[in-house]
Amino acid sequence: MPYAIARIKKLKRSNLAGSEAHTARLRETPNADPSQNNIRFIGHHNPNESLDQLVMERIGEQKRKIRPDAVYCTEILLTASPEYFRPDCPTKAGYYEQKEVDLWLEASKKWLESQYGNRVVRAELHLDEATPHIHAYFVPLDDLGQLRAKHFFDGRQKMRQFQDSYSAATEHLGLERGIKGSRAQHQDIKDFYSIVNSGIEPNSSLTESQMQAKAALSERAQTKKQEMEATAKALVKEIEAKDQHIQQLETEKLLLRQQTEQLRDLPLVDVAWELGLHQDLGRWKGHGHIINIDESKFYDFSPDQQKGGGGAIDLVMHVNNCNVRQAVVWLHERFGSAGAERAAIAKAKTVASEIIQLEPRDKFRLPVEDKSKWSSVSNYLAQKRGIPENFVEVLHKRGLVYADDQQNAVFVMRNLGEEPQAIGAFLRGTRGENNTFKGYEKGTKRREGWFHFHLGGQPSDSPEKVVLLKSPIDAVSFAMLEYQLRGDVPPNRTLYMAVDNPKSLPVEQLQNIPNLQVAFDSDDSGNAAARVVKELLPQSKRLKCKADDWNQQLIDYGQQLRQQHQQQQEQEQDDELSL
Repeated sequence: MPYAIARIKKLKRSNLAGSEAHTARLRETPNADPSQNNIRFIGHHNPNESLDQLVMERIGEQKRKIRPDAVYCTEILLTASPEYFRPDCPTKAGYYEQKEVDLWLEASKKWLESQYGNRVVRAELHLDEATPHIHAYFVPLDDLGQLRAKHFFDGRQKMRQFQDSYSAATEHLGLERGIKGSRAQHQDIKDFYSIVNSGIEPNSSLTESQMQAKAALSERAQTKKQEMEATAKALVKEIEAKDQHIQQLETEKLLLRQQTEQLRDLPLVDVAWELGLHQDLGRWKGHGHIINIDESKFYDFSPDQQKGGGGAIDLVMHVNNCNVRQAVVWLHERFGSAGAERAAIAKAKTVASEIIQLEPRDKFRLPVEDKSKWSSVSNYLAQKRGIPENFVEVLHKRGLVYADDQQNAVFVMRNLGEEPQAIGAFLRGTRGENNTFKGYEKGTKRREGWFHFHLGGQPSDSPEKVVLLKSPIDAVSFAMLEYQLRGDVPPNRTLYMAVDNPKSLPVEQLQNIPNLQVAFDSDDSGNAAARVVKELLPQSKRLKCKADDWNQQLIDYGQQLRQQHQQQQEQEQDDELSL
């Protein structure tokens, strides 16, 4: 079975020219066939445009000074084991079947574009060595446009995700992934060239195919054993859980039976009997009525009536020719308070059902945007609230915050569907010095929509971590505190969400989130709300801020950073004077 192979090499700026000289064939390359033409499928063929220029243009302006030893670019090398490209003669170096190369190139290109987009500044297919392979140059910019190589490739977990992703993109070609969780050291690009040129792993007397086949068999056997052990343990737990569930269902069944009896309308045959009607040939007669009863419905076939209805109250009103209030009193006298309440509840349910079916719904409308007020709202969020300007613009471009005609910051509340829809808005006043206005737009569905956004991971990933906060500004402040302290976006997909009351908590959507953090205010109301969340979602963990709220903590941390920066500048000036 052929394998998909992916390797990376982190490049400092001083390494860019040397790497380009090899991949662009600017210098003589051993084992390369000069008669073969390589294909650059991402990037231009401008001989005056160097890799260094491409990388520096893509990096652009950074918030912080780039360290001298920083990773400016990552070289990604992609290929497959030789038997994929030449299944009938895997040891015949330099030969390949064009169809297999075309399919693999198409899949690899799609993967590069979907994973890294325009951050890949150049990619070339090399056909002049023993085995076809791709060199791609990726500039590691995070979601905020900052140079962060560690965000993508630091640690075993991220490298495993990198390998998994490429394997998934090429598995339809019949390519398998290498051994997951192997203790083998990850080979870098230098070692990988020996595979490209000969199809043999370094320091081995076995062919690559033999080595990987042997490893795959061992891996499958170990995986099978672990799966059987895990299955046995899971079955025991499942049986115990089912026994407990059966007992719980029996208790719930008894309770529901009692509740259902209370909610069910009075039997119409009992009401007809109390009304003085008598049954004859399946119909209830008397007082000029000939009534057929079918469970909760009735119809009067008398020539003078010819109409019907549903429920005990309707039947009493029909026979006694009275109004609703008089019918309820009549039922109370004969069936007691419980009977009259049952009939009234059934009547209310019928009326409510008709209203629900027939009454038109008003669709929620967001406040009208006033673009002329956005600069003022943006300045308020950045200057008074201490939120980084670039992230304010990120939220604005995503349509999550904007300005209305009253210069309010409008935070859009959306559901948690695959394609979130706006179903509410939270407004925060920004005009004037001490504006305390805040509230919800009329028509907002507070139990179905929330202000929320994601950071970290890939857009297609499900969130592995959720942070609950009291307000939209707190949610943004907490996310920016994490970013500044970590120096990067979260390693895994994280959802930041404003939930001002446990009543609006989306329990079903959050019950399977392993890392759920509750970061409400540290006052009594915040602690009480956190306890309610803990009861509903036992896996939740409480976080408390040091300041009054997370926004104040963000402001305090920003001031601390500025003071440190100022002290550092003063120290540097003193050092220069001492020279």
